[in-house]
Amino acid sequence: MSHIGVGIIGTGSIVHTYVKCLSELEGVRIVGLCTKSADRVEQLKADFGLPIYSDLNTFVQHPEIDLVCVCNESGKHSIAIEAAAKAGKHILSEKPLEVTTEKIDGLIALCEERKVLLGCVLQNRCSTDYKQVENAIKSGKLGKLLMGNASINWYRSQAYYANSKWRGTKKLDGGAAFINQGIHTVDLLQNLMGPAVSVFANVQTRVHEIEGEDVGAVLVNYENGAMGTITAGTALFPGYPERVEVYGEKGSIIMEGGKIIAWNVKGEDAPELTSKEQGSGATDPTAIGHHNHKVVLQDMVNAIRENRKPMVDGAEARKSVALVNAIYRSSKSKKQVQL
Repeated sequence: MSHIGVGIIGTGSIVHTYVKCLSELEGVRIVGLCTKSADRVEQLKADFGLPIYSDLNTFVQHPEIDLVCVCNESGKHSIAIEAAAKAGKHILSEKPLEVTTEKIDGLIALCEERKVLLGCVLQNRCSTDYKQVENAIKSGKLGKLLMGNASINWYRSQAYYANSKWRGTKKLDGGAAFINQGIHTVDLLQNLMGPAVSVFANVQTRVHEIEGEDVGAVLVNYENGAMGTITAGTALFPGYPERVEVYGEKGSIIMEGGKIIAWNVKGEDAPELTSKEQGSGATDPTAIGHHNHKVVLQDMVNAIRENRKPMVDGAEARKSVALVNAIYRSSKSKKQVQL
């Protein structure tokens, strides 16, 4: 392909990040944006200077679109992905891929049937510091893993939810603190620790007027025998940077806000820590930079050109949703849930 034509579905705040990233990539052209709100078309044209469409099926049939970026509400990702796949377009979806594993399984099967690539944006895997942690753990430098903890103890005002019809709803957001704000860190933790086999969870809605949870805690058991905890919230004022802790028989590593803050591994000097590209959305969701999104988008473009899987395909994106779904089932049943 001389260039990759990209269409973006959804015009919420995240679309600014996508337009910025795509404009910086070589051999890529944004064909247009698609919004469900016909009355916003003229304003969006003025804001972005791009063609704006309001009919999804017409949009995905556009002959110049090779890749569809899905940025609409989480619980409507499947609508956009199904339309794009049936039109023969490759797909890169914002996190989470969908809000249930049942929906995700259907999307994976459809994309395989239509022979289109399906990727998911879990961009925190791309940070320099995280890659160093991943390499250390997967190369055995920490030895036997003993404990893996994560905390996403963030804060969002009631206005954050009141100004959105879908955030914090079970149908369109899938829940709240764990599946929206927490999904990135849950993804990092399970990628480092390996598959979880059971969870015992308690999630509650204590402060916000929403259907989903704004605080919760989980005990996790992993396939490799390790254990750990996950806490998440959007009611935890003033909000603190997300944190991942991994402990092994040979040492421990702690990340906070996407950066390594502690490296204590027997026989291993701490790496040079120069990563500055990532911010934390602990208090403000717009505080997260665009660098890692750009890496994911470049990888997806390369995957299309090279006819290979993207860095996070459907099966990989499913894992964090499966863990969060199990957390919700455990809290509802007040019992330990096996994955």
